[in-house]
Order: sequence, then structure tokens, then C-alpha cells
Amino acid sequence: MTGNPRVAVVTGASRGIGRAIAERLGADGLHVVVNYLARKDAAEEVVATIERAGGAALVAQADVRDARQVRGLFDAAEERFGRVDVVVGNAGTARFSSVARTTDEDFEAMLADNTRSGFYLLRESANRVSDGGRVVMVTSGVTRTNGLGTGVYGASKAAVEQLVRVTAKEIAHRGITVNSVLPGATRTDALAAGVTEAGLARLVAATPLGRVGEPVDIADIVVFLTSHEGRWLTGQTISASGGAF
Repeated sequence: MTGNPRVAVVTGASRGIGRAIAERLGADGLHVVVNYLARKDAAEEVVATIERAGGAALVAQADVRDARQVRGLFDAAEERFGRVDVVVGNAGTARFSSVARTTDEDFEAMLADNTRSGFYLLRESANRVSDGGRVVMVTSGVTRTNGLGTGVYGASKAAVEQLVRVTAKEIAHRGITVNSVLPGATRTDALAAGVTEAGLARLVAATPLGRVGEPVDIADIVVFLTSHEGRWLTGQTISASGGAF
């Protein structure tokens, strides 16, 4: 691949952490496939930002809970750019409830939104990412903090972390690295919608570096893992929390 820009697929890339990752990869010279589910306008803004900086990007709608659509996402990348070298799995949702009060519907939704989508993306990556490529799954720090109400959500993300560790070993012979990044409290729309001012203050107090994370903080770690400098890390779960866990 020497001399040709690498090609990255980023799921859930229309806002928040996914957007920051896509824009950083574009700034580093990668061609970026910006995946979205519902907000085409937001995804197009990400593409425009990458292109204004001189990069190349493509908007690609896909519901990553559907195996056929995940295949189509890789098809779109290959049709436009010729291959896939980097995959970042960032799509997912969170619902919080005690185990005792979690409904069957919410349980199934968490498995579909997080575990199933993560499996489909890892399976497609294992079959189609170029030799020497990089795969990073963004999971969640709740798999370490074990906070009240996070049981089912955390379990759905922890399953992806296990898949990462095993997939890393299964495709290591092709020079592909596979890792997961576990964000702590990060300033996204989801945090703003789900945390009160008092709750935010508690999160800051619990973070040794004295603030919540910004999407770019997570993006910088992900981009390192996708780079040549990250070549000796695989099968790892990287805490990105400012020291909170």
C-alpha cells in the first residue's frame, strides 16, 4: 500500500466521538468512509470538513445491526477507494436500568445495537481488511466501573471486547491489529442529555486529570492505534478516561 492513501471506514461517524475520529483520520491523509444511520446532513458536514482540508471522504448510510448492510458498507468503500485498511467501530447506543427492571425489549435492543453490530463489523473486518490493517472498536468504560444501572449495557460492550481479543489472535498472522478503546465520561450529546450538572461535577471529581474527556481526546488515542506507531499493540483494551479507571 506504500504511496497510496489508506482507506478507513468509521461507523457512527456523523457526530461526537465518531465525527472526531473521522476528521482526524482525514486530516492525517486517509480516505474516510463516513457511516451514519439517520443523520445524513450531519455526515455530509463531516465529509465537507475533511474535503475542505484537502482530504477525500464518502458518506455511506448503513445500519450496522444488519449483516447485509455491513457488507454493503465495505462494498461502498471498495467501489470508491479500492480497499479497506482501517476500520473503527463506533456505532452503538446506551440504555441504563437496574438488572431487575430491565425489560426483555431493552435487553434485546442492547444486544442488537452493541454486541450484534460489533460482531458483524469484526467478522467483516477479519475477512476484508487489507493485510497490515488496523481495527479499533470503541466500547465503554462502564465495563470497568460497574456503575449502578449499567449492567446490560456494559455486558453488551464487554462481549465486543472479548471478540476483539480473540479476533486479534485469529488474524494477527496477516499483520492486522485489533484493539478496543474504552472512553470514560466524554462531552457528547449523550452525556449532555443524560447527566445533570451535579452529576457532571461528580464525574469531574472522580477523574484525576480534573475534567471530562472531549471527543478529540478519544480520537487521538484511536488514531494512534490505527497508525504505524501503534503496530505493536493488538488484542488490548485501552482505558481512555483521564485516570478514572
